[in-house]
Amino acid sequence: MNVSTQCPPGSFVYSIQSGDTLFRLAQTYGTTVNAIIAINPGINPNALQIGQRICIPGAAPVVCPEGSFPYVIRRGDTLFALAQQFGTTVAAITAINPGINPNALQVGQRICIPGEPTVTCPAGSFAYTIQRGDTLFALAQRFNTTVSAILALNPGLDPNALQVGRIICIPGAAPPTCPTGSVPYVIRSGDTLFAIAQRFGTTVSAILAINPGLDPNALRIGQTICLPQVAPACPGGTLYTIQPGDTLFLIATRFDISVGALQAANPGLDPTRLVPGQRICIPAQTITCPGNNVYTIRTGETLSSIAERFTVSAADILVLNPGLRPSDFIPGRTICLPTMQAPV
Repeated sequence: MNVSTQCPPGSFVYSIQSGDTLFRLAQTYGTTVNAIIAINPGINPNALQIGQRICIPGAAPVVCPEGSFPYVIRRGDTLFALAQQFGTTVAAITAINPGINPNALQVGQRICIPGEPTVTCPAGSFAYTIQRGDTLFALAQRFNTTVSAILALNPGLDPNALQVGRIICIPGAAPPTCPTGSVPYVIRSGDTLFAIAQRFGTTVSAILAINPGLDPNALRIGQTICLPQVAPACPGGTLYTIQPGDTLFLIATRFDISVGALQAANPGLDPTRLVPGQRICIPAQTITCPGNNVYTIRTGETLSSIAERFTVSAADILVLNPGLRPSDFIPGRTICLPTMQAPV
Protein backbone atom coordinates (compact mmCIF):
# COMPACT_ATOMS: atom_id res chain seq x y z
CA MET A 1 0.00 0.00 0.00
CA ASN A 2 1.20 3.52 -0.64
CA VAL A 3 1.57 6.33 1.81
CA SER A 4 -1.88 7.68 1.05
CA THR A 5 -3.61 4.49 2.11
CA GLN A 6 -7.39 4.83 1.82
CA CYS A 7 -9.27 2.45 4.07
CA PRO A 8 -12.89 1.41 3.46
CA PRO A 9 -15.66 2.63 5.78
CA GLY A 10 -15.66 0.78 9.08
CA SER A 11 -11.86 0.51 9.23
CA PHE A 12 -8.86 2.73 9.96
CA VAL A 13 -5.24 3.16 8.86
CA TYR A 14 -2.49 1.61 10.99
CA SER A 15 1.31 1.86 10.57
CA ILE A 16 3.19 -1.36 11.35
CA GLN A 17 5.47 -1.08 14.41
CA SER A 18 8.41 -3.20 15.53
CA GLY A 19 7.17 -6.52 16.91
CA ASP A 20 3.76 -6.39 15.22
CA THR A 21 2.07 -9.50 13.84
CA LEU A 22 -1.40 -9.80 12.35
CA PHE A 23 -2.37 -12.09 15.23
CA ARG A 24 -1.27 -9.50 17.82
CA LEU A 25 -3.05 -6.69 15.95
CA ALA A 26 -6.23 -8.77 15.69
CA GLN A 27 -6.17 -9.31 19.47
CA THR A 28 -5.40 -5.65 20.20
CA TYR A 29 -8.22 -4.28 18.04
CA GLY A 30 -10.86 -6.95 18.61
CA THR A 31 -10.87 -8.42 15.12
CA THR A 32 -9.48 -11.49 13.30
CA VAL A 33 -6.46 -12.18 11.11
CA ASN A 34 -8.77 -13.19 8.25
CA ALA A 35 -10.68 -9.91 8.53
CA ILE A 36 -7.45 -7.90 8.33
CA ILE A 37 -6.23 -9.88 5.31
CA ALA A 38 -9.62 -9.46 3.58
CA ILE A 39 -9.33 -5.64 3.47
CA ASN A 40 -5.62 -5.63 2.62
CA PRO A 41 -5.35 -7.49 -0.73
CA GLY A 42 -1.83 -8.74 -1.39
CA ILE A 43 -0.61 -8.33 2.19
CA ASN A 44 1.97 -10.94 3.26
CA PRO A 45 1.38 -11.78 6.96
CA ASN A 46 4.90 -13.21 7.16
CA ALA A 47 6.67 -10.16 5.76
CA LEU A 48 5.22 -7.10 7.49
CA GLN A 49 7.46 -4.04 7.14
CA ILE A 50 7.94 -1.40 9.82
CA GLY A 51 6.16 1.73 8.59
CA GLN A 52 3.90 -0.24 6.23
CA ARG A 53 0.36 1.18 6.31
CA ILE A 54 -2.52 -1.27 6.43
CA CYS A 55 -6.23 -1.15 7.19
CA ILE A 56 -7.69 -2.56 10.41
CA PRO A 57 -11.43 -3.42 10.63
CA GLY A 58 -13.33 -1.51 13.29
CA ALA A 59 -13.32 1.98 14.73
CA ALA A 60 -10.06 3.92 15.06
CA PRO A 61 -8.49 3.52 18.51
CA VAL A 62 -9.40 6.04 21.14
CA VAL A 63 -6.92 8.86 21.83
CA CYS A 64 -7.18 9.53 25.55
CA PRO A 65 -6.97 13.09 26.92
CA GLU A 66 -4.20 14.17 29.26
CA GLY A 67 -4.74 12.82 32.77
CA SER A 68 -6.21 9.52 31.57
CA PHE A 69 -4.99 6.27 30.04
CA PRO A 70 -6.37 3.73 27.55
CA TYR A 71 -7.95 0.46 28.63
CA VAL A 72 -9.18 -2.46 26.50
CA ILE A 73 -12.44 -4.02 27.69
CA ARG A 74 -12.18 -7.68 28.69
CA ARG A 75 -14.79 -10.34 29.25
CA GLY A 76 -16.70 -9.67 32.49
CA ASP A 77 -15.74 -5.97 32.78
CA THR A 78 -18.29 -3.42 33.98
CA LEU A 79 -17.79 0.31 34.48
CA PHE A 80 -18.52 -0.13 38.18
CA ALA A 81 -15.81 -2.80 38.53
CA LEU A 82 -13.34 -0.69 36.52
CA ALA A 83 -14.09 2.38 38.63
CA GLN A 84 -13.31 0.40 41.79
CA GLN A 85 -10.20 -1.17 40.26
CA PHE A 86 -8.70 2.17 39.19
CA GLY A 87 -9.92 4.36 42.05
CA THR A 88 -12.35 6.50 40.09
CA THR A 89 -16.13 6.71 39.51
CA VAL A 90 -18.53 5.53 36.82
CA ALA A 91 -19.52 9.16 36.22
CA ALA A 92 -15.88 10.16 35.66
CA ILE A 93 -15.37 7.32 33.18
CA THR A 94 -18.50 8.12 31.18
CA ALA A 95 -17.58 11.84 31.18
CA ILE A 96 -14.37 11.24 29.16
CA ASN A 97 -15.94 8.58 26.92
CA PRO A 98 -18.78 10.40 25.10
CA GLY A 99 -21.34 8.02 23.67
CA ILE A 100 -20.21 5.02 25.71
CA ASN A 101 -23.04 2.67 26.66
CA PRO A 102 -22.32 1.28 30.15
CA ASN A 103 -24.76 -1.56 29.51
CA ALA A 104 -23.25 -2.66 26.21
CA LEU A 105 -19.49 -2.83 26.68
CA GLN A 106 -17.80 -4.90 23.97
CA VAL A 107 -14.80 -7.14 24.50
CA GLY A 108 -11.88 -5.42 22.72
CA GLN A 109 -13.49 -1.97 22.96
CA ARG A 110 -10.94 0.74 23.92
CA ILE A 111 -12.00 3.34 26.46
CA CYS A 112 -10.26 5.98 28.58
CA ILE A 113 -9.88 5.74 32.35
CA PRO A 114 -9.34 8.94 34.41
CA GLY A 115 -6.11 9.19 36.39
CA GLU A 116 -2.86 7.29 36.12
CA PRO A 117 -2.63 3.50 36.04
CA THR A 118 -1.38 2.45 39.46
CA VAL A 119 -0.20 -0.95 40.55
CA THR A 120 1.16 -1.79 44.00
CA CYS A 121 3.59 -4.67 43.74
CA PRO A 122 4.38 -6.88 46.73
CA ALA A 123 7.79 -6.88 48.42
CA GLY A 124 10.38 -8.68 46.36
CA SER A 125 8.94 -7.52 43.04
CA PHE A 126 8.73 -4.34 40.98
CA ALA A 127 6.32 -2.64 38.58
CA TYR A 128 6.94 -2.92 34.84
CA THR A 129 5.07 -1.21 31.98
CA ILE A 130 4.39 -3.46 28.99
CA GLN A 131 6.14 -2.27 25.82
CA ARG A 132 5.30 -3.09 22.20
CA GLY A 133 6.74 -6.49 21.30
CA ASP A 134 6.93 -7.78 24.89
CA THR A 135 6.04 -11.38 25.73
CA LEU A 136 6.05 -12.99 29.15
CA PHE A 137 8.69 -15.44 27.98
CA ALA A 138 11.00 -12.59 26.89
CA LEU A 139 10.37 -10.71 30.15
CA ALA A 140 11.07 -13.83 32.19
CA GLN A 141 14.40 -14.28 30.43
CA ARG A 142 15.26 -10.59 30.69
CA PHE A 143 14.59 -10.40 34.43
CA ASN A 144 15.87 -13.89 35.33
CA THR A 145 12.52 -15.30 36.42
CA THR A 146 9.83 -17.60 34.99
CA VAL A 147 6.53 -17.11 33.20
CA SER A 148 4.80 -19.01 36.03
CA ALA A 149 6.27 -16.66 38.65
CA ILE A 150 5.07 -13.60 36.71
CA LEU A 151 1.57 -15.05 36.30
CA ALA A 152 1.41 -15.87 40.01
CA LEU A 153 1.99 -12.18 40.82
CA ASN A 154 -0.56 -10.97 38.28
CA PRO A 155 -3.87 -12.87 38.69
CA GLY A 156 -6.00 -12.71 35.55
CA LEU A 157 -3.13 -11.67 33.30
CA ASP A 158 -3.58 -13.19 29.84
CA PRO A 159 -0.10 -14.01 28.46
CA ASN A 160 -1.53 -14.05 24.94
CA ALA A 161 -3.11 -10.60 25.16
CA LEU A 162 -0.59 -8.27 26.79
CA GLN A 163 -1.66 -4.64 26.48
CA VAL A 164 0.93 -1.99 25.70
CA GLY A 165 1.00 0.45 28.63
CA ARG A 166 -0.37 -2.06 31.15
CA ILE A 167 1.60 -2.21 34.41
CA ILE A 168 2.41 -5.64 35.82
CA CYS A 169 4.56 -6.95 38.65
CA ILE A 170 7.84 -8.76 38.00
CA PRO A 171 9.53 -10.93 40.66
CA GLY A 172 12.96 -9.74 41.79
CA ALA A 173 14.72 -6.43 42.37
CA ALA A 174 13.93 -3.46 40.14
CA PRO A 175 16.59 -2.84 37.47
CA PRO A 176 18.62 0.35 37.83
CA THR A 177 17.59 3.57 36.11
CA CYS A 178 20.40 4.33 33.72
CA PRO A 179 21.70 7.91 33.45
CA THR A 180 21.42 9.93 30.24
CA GLY A 181 23.95 8.73 27.71
CA SER A 182 23.79 5.09 28.78
CA VAL A 183 21.57 2.06 28.10
CA PRO A 184 20.51 -0.92 30.26
CA TYR A 185 22.07 -4.32 29.62
CA VAL A 186 21.10 -7.69 31.12
CA ILE A 187 23.99 -9.98 32.07
CA ARG A 188 23.96 -13.32 30.25
CA SER A 189 25.83 -16.56 30.71
CA GLY A 190 29.54 -16.15 29.95
CA ASP A 191 29.57 -12.35 30.22
CA THR A 192 32.55 -10.52 31.70
CA LEU A 193 32.96 -6.74 31.94
CA PHE A 194 35.99 -6.98 29.66
CA ALA A 195 34.02 -8.84 26.97
CA ILE A 196 31.06 -6.46 27.30
CA ALA A 197 33.36 -3.41 27.08
CA GLN A 198 34.92 -4.76 23.87
CA ARG A 199 31.55 -5.58 22.36
CA PHE A 200 30.13 -2.10 23.02
CA GLY A 201 33.26 -0.09 22.25
CA THR A 202 33.81 1.15 25.79
CA THR A 203 36.09 0.34 28.75
CA VAL A 204 35.73 -1.57 32.00
CA SER A 205 36.52 1.65 33.89
CA ALA A 206 33.71 3.52 32.10
CA ILE A 207 31.23 0.75 32.94
CA LEU A 208 32.26 0.71 36.61
CA ALA A 209 32.00 4.51 36.78
CA ILE A 210 28.25 4.46 36.03
CA ASN A 211 27.53 1.34 38.09
CA PRO A 212 28.61 2.22 41.65
CA GLY A 213 29.14 -0.87 43.79
CA LEU A 214 29.24 -3.26 40.82
CA ASP A 215 31.57 -6.19 41.55
CA PRO A 216 33.18 -7.20 38.22
CA ASN A 217 34.04 -10.59 39.70
CA ALA A 218 30.50 -11.42 40.79
CA LEU A 219 28.26 -10.70 37.81
CA ARG A 220 24.91 -12.52 38.03
CA ILE A 221 22.92 -13.85 35.09
CA GLY A 222 19.82 -11.62 34.77
CA GLN A 223 21.47 -8.71 36.58
CA THR A 224 20.87 -5.34 34.84
CA ILE A 225 23.73 -2.89 34.52
CA CYS A 226 24.19 0.39 32.64
CA LEU A 227 26.50 0.72 29.65
CA PRO A 228 27.93 3.97 28.28
CA GLN A 229 26.35 4.74 24.93
CA VAL A 230 29.42 5.15 22.75
CA ALA A 231 28.91 6.07 19.12
CA PRO A 232 30.99 3.77 16.88
CA ALA A 233 33.25 5.19 14.19
CA CYS A 234 31.13 5.49 11.07
CA PRO A 235 33.00 7.40 8.33
CA GLY A 236 30.64 8.22 5.48
CA GLY A 237 27.87 6.10 7.03
CA THR A 238 24.89 6.71 9.29
CA LEU A 239 24.47 5.93 13.00
CA TYR A 240 21.36 3.89 13.81
CA THR A 241 19.84 3.28 17.26
CA ILE A 242 18.67 -0.29 17.89
CA GLN A 243 14.90 -0.52 18.49
CA PRO A 244 13.01 -3.25 20.42
CA GLY A 245 12.52 -6.25 18.15
CA ASP A 246 15.39 -5.37 15.79
CA THR A 247 17.60 -8.07 14.27
CA LEU A 248 20.55 -7.61 11.94
CA PHE A 249 18.54 -9.21 9.14
CA LEU A 250 15.66 -6.78 9.68
CA ILE A 251 18.00 -3.77 9.82
CA ALA A 252 19.90 -4.93 6.72
CA THR A 253 16.62 -5.36 4.83
CA ARG A 254 15.42 -1.89 5.80
CA PHE A 255 18.65 -0.26 4.59
CA ASP A 256 18.98 -2.53 1.54
CA ILE A 257 22.43 -3.82 2.51
CA SER A 258 23.76 -7.23 3.51
CA VAL A 259 24.12 -8.59 7.03
CA GLY A 260 27.79 -9.13 6.21
CA ALA A 261 28.22 -5.42 5.39
CA LEU A 262 26.61 -4.51 8.71
CA GLN A 263 28.92 -6.80 10.65
CA ALA A 264 31.96 -5.51 8.77
CA ALA A 265 31.03 -1.94 9.71
CA ASN A 266 30.55 -2.92 13.38
CA PRO A 267 33.50 -5.14 14.44
CA GLY A 268 32.70 -7.21 17.53
CA LEU A 269 28.92 -6.70 17.21
CA ASP A 270 27.11 -9.77 18.53
CA PRO A 271 23.98 -10.31 16.37
CA THR A 272 22.40 -12.41 19.13
CA ARG A 273 22.75 -9.66 21.75
CA LEU A 274 21.44 -6.46 20.21
CA VAL A 275 20.41 -4.02 22.96
CA PRO A 276 17.66 -1.40 22.44
CA GLY A 277 19.38 2.00 22.57
CA GLN A 278 22.68 0.59 21.31
CA ARG A 279 24.06 2.57 18.35
CA ILE A 280 25.52 0.86 15.32
CA CYS A 281 26.98 2.04 12.03
CA ILE A 282 25.05 1.69 8.79
CA PRO A 283 27.78 1.73 6.12
CA ALA A 284 27.55 4.18 3.25
CA GLN A 285 25.63 2.74 0.33
CA THR A 286 27.22 2.91 -3.10
CA ILE A 287 24.55 3.65 -5.67
CA THR A 288 24.75 5.18 -9.11
CA CYS A 289 22.05 7.70 -9.94
CA PRO A 290 21.32 9.44 -13.27
CA GLY A 291 22.73 12.95 -13.08
CA ASN A 292 24.38 11.97 -9.77
CA ASN A 293 21.17 13.00 -7.96
CA VAL A 294 21.86 10.98 -4.79
CA TYR A 295 19.86 11.90 -1.68
CA THR A 296 20.05 10.67 1.93
CA ILE A 297 16.71 10.49 3.72
CA ARG A 298 16.44 12.62 6.86
CA THR A 299 14.51 12.05 10.08
CA GLY A 300 10.76 12.55 9.61
CA GLU A 301 10.82 12.47 5.81
CA THR A 302 8.49 10.31 3.74
CA LEU A 303 8.13 9.57 0.04
CA SER A 304 5.45 12.24 -0.31
CA SER A 305 7.33 14.90 1.67
CA ILE A 306 10.52 14.38 -0.36
CA ALA A 307 8.56 14.54 -3.62
CA GLU A 308 6.89 17.76 -2.49
CA ARG A 309 10.15 19.27 -1.25
CA PHE A 310 11.93 18.74 -4.57
CA THR A 311 8.84 19.35 -6.73
CA VAL A 312 8.95 15.92 -8.36
CA SER A 313 6.38 13.14 -8.35
CA ALA A 314 6.39 10.21 -5.94
CA ALA A 315 5.90 7.86 -8.90
CA ASP A 316 9.08 9.17 -10.59
CA ILE A 317 11.07 8.58 -7.40
CA LEU A 318 9.86 4.99 -7.20
CA VAL A 319 10.71 4.39 -10.88
CA LEU A 320 14.30 5.47 -10.20
CA ASN A 321 14.53 3.17 -7.17
CA PRO A 322 13.29 -0.28 -8.25
CA GLY A 323 12.06 -2.40 -5.36
CA LEU A 324 11.88 0.58 -2.99
CA ARG A 325 8.60 0.77 -1.08
CA PRO A 326 7.12 3.81 0.68
CA SER A 327 7.71 2.04 4.02
CA ASP A 328 11.45 1.86 3.22
CA PHE A 329 11.87 5.63 3.53
CA ILE A 330 13.87 5.68 6.76
CA PRO A 331 16.58 8.09 7.98
CA GLY A 332 20.03 7.33 6.59
CA ARG A 333 18.87 5.43 3.51
CA THR A 334 20.28 6.67 0.18
CA ILE A 335 17.98 7.00 -2.83
CA CYS A 336 18.05 8.42 -6.34
CA LEU A 337 15.99 11.48 -7.22
CA PRO A 338 14.82 12.73 -10.62
CA THR A 339 16.29 15.99 -11.88
CA MET A 340 15.78 18.14 -8.84
CA GLN A 341 14.36 21.61 -8.58
CA ALA A 342 15.36 23.94 -5.77
CA PRO A 343 13.81 22.56 -2.56
CA VAL A 344 10.85 24.50 -1.22
